[in-house]
Amino acid sequence: MPVDLVRLVKKDERMNYLVSRSWHISQLAISIVAVLLLFSPPVAAQGSDSPRRPGAARCEALGKKSFAAVPDAPTTLTSTTFVEASDSKPAHCEVEGYVAPQVGILMWLPTQNWNGKFLQVGCGGFCGTFVFMRDCVAPLGKGYACVTTDMGHKGNQGGGVAWAYNNPQAVMDFAYRATHVTALAGKAILHAYYGRKSDRSYFRGCSAGGRQGLIEAQRFPWDFDGVIAGAPAISYSDISFDFAYRERIFRDARGIPLFDAGAKQLLFKAVRVKCDINDGVKDGLIGDPRLCRFDPQVLLCKSGTTSQCLTKAQADAATALYKTDRSVSGERLGQAAYPVGVENAVPLVARDARPFYEDFFKYMALQPNPGPEWTFEKFDREADYQRLGEIQGLMDATNPDFSKFKRAGGKLILHHGWADSGLSANASVELYESIQRAMGGPIATQEFMRLFMVPDTDHCGGGPGANAIDYLEYLDKWVVEGSAPDSMIAAHYTEKHLSPAPATDSAPKFTRPVYPYPLYAKYKGSGDPNDASSFRAFSLMK
Repeated sequence: MPVDLVRLVKKDERMNYLVSRSWHISQLAISIVAVLLLFSPPVAAQGSDSPRRPGAARCEALGKKSFAAVPDAPTTLTSTTFVEASDSKPAHCEVEGYVAPQVGILMWLPTQNWNGKFLQVGCGGFCGTFVFMRDCVAPLGKGYACVTTDMGHKGNQGGGVAWAYNNPQAVMDFAYRATHVTALAGKAILHAYYGRKSDRSYFRGCSAGGRQGLIEAQRFPWDFDGVIAGAPAISYSDISFDFAYRERIFRDARGIPLFDAGAKQLLFKAVRVKCDINDGVKDGLIGDPRLCRFDPQVLLCKSGTTSQCLTKAQADAATALYKTDRSVSGERLGQAAYPVGVENAVPLVARDARPFYEDFFKYMALQPNPGPEWTFEKFDREADYQRLGEIQGLMDATNPDFSKFKRAGGKLILHHGWADSGLSANASVELYESIQRAMGGPIATQEFMRLFMVPDTDHCGGGPGANAIDYLEYLDKWVVEGSAPDSMIAAHYTEKHLSPAPATDSAPKFTRPVYPYPLYAKYKGSGDPNDASSFRAFSLMK
C-alpha cells in the first residue's frame, strides 16, 4: 500500500476514534443531566407555575403588569407576594398598591380553588389602616378573592383626623370615592391574575363599612351584585353629635362619670327584669326592645336611701339615653334615641369619645376647617348644625332611593344589633322605613333589600344574644339561587366573632332565628329554648 494511502487510513481511524469518543462523552453528559434533573427541585418557566408553589409565578408576573389605565381608577402595584398556606389561610397572592392619588389597597388572591367570586370588605371608624383585612380570612378559605382599602389615608380608626385638615381630596376619598375605586382596581387585578372576570361581586362591611356598603348601592349601583351593610354609620355628623351629647349627660360638672360599675349593673338588671319575657322565655335576653318601655325614674333613691338606687342625676341621664337630643328650636341633633337593652355597654361607661367627635368637626365637617386649636366647647348648638350640609352631602348614606340598584339586580342585607352601644339601632330602622316609603312599600322593598334586627347584639357582634350569623352565605344564596332569606340562624358562642363559628368550632351555647324586620322571634311554648327550632316569627302590629 502506498505510503500516502497508509497515512490516510490511519488518519481516518484516528478520526473515527475521536468521533466515537465524543459521542460516548456526550451520552454520559446527557445521563448526568437527566439524573440531576430527576433529583433537583423543579424550576418554573417564566410565567408558569411550579407544582409545589402553584400561583407563585403568576403572582410574580402580576407585579410586572401595569394598571395605570384602569378607567376611573389608575392603579399602581407596590408589591406582589406569594404567601404559603398556613393553618389559618390557604396559599395566596398578596397584592398591595394604591389608586391615584392615595387610596391604599390590599388584596388576597387564592392561588388554587378560586370560587369565581370577588369580595370587598369595609373598615371601621375613620379607617386609615388595613387591619380589617382580618375579615377576609374566612372568605379566603372559601375561595373568595378579597380586597380592602385604607379609604385614602393612613391614620387611627378611633380618632386622629388631622389627615383631613385642609385636604379635600382625602375627605372625598373617605366620604365615598375610595370604596368605589377599590372595587374597580380589585376587579382589574383579579381579571389580570385569573384571566377572566369574576362571576359575582360582593361587598361586606360593618359600622363605617356599613355606610360604605349603603353608599355603593346608592351611588355606584353597578359595582356589586350584593351588599351586606351592618350597623351602618349612616351619618357621621349625627354620630358625632350623639357622642358629644352622651359625654355631656353621663358626666358631672367636673367631668367625672356619673355611673360606676354598681349603678350601671343596677340599671342593667332592672331593665332585664322588666323586658326579659317579651320573647316568650325567661332567659335574661330582650327579644325585641320595641315591646318594652322602661322608666329609669323608678330606681330613684327614696329619702334616706343611698344604695341599690339611682341618684337624680343618674336617673335623669339614663332617661335621656332613650330620648333624642334637640336644639331649642326643636331640630334633632344626633342619632335616633337608643332602645332599651344597651345599659350594660358603652354609653354608661362614658368613655372619652372626644378624639372622635371633636376631630370630625375641627378637621373635616366645618368649613373652613377650624384646625387643632378648636375645641367642641366653641360649637354653637343652636346655629352651627346648619353649617353641616356640605359634609352631610358628601358622606351621609341617608338617600332612600335604591331604584338603580334594584333595577341592576342587586341584593342588600342590612343588619343591626338591638343592643348596639355605639350606633343607635333605631337609626337603621328609621332608614329602612324611609326606603320602604320611597321604594313602593314593604313587599317591593323586600324583593331586593331586607333588614335583620338581631336581639341583644352589640356593635358589629358580641353581646349576650345570638350574634354569630354567616351573612355572606345568605347573601350568596340570594344572589346566585334567587333564594331570599326569610330567616337566618344566629348562634351565641363564648367569644365575639363575625363568622358562623369560632376558630375552635365549638358548639354554640344557644341558637335563635332572626326574621326580616318588622318580624321578631318568640318562643313557641314548648321545646328546647336553646334551640332555634323552638321559636317562630311574630309580627308587631303598629
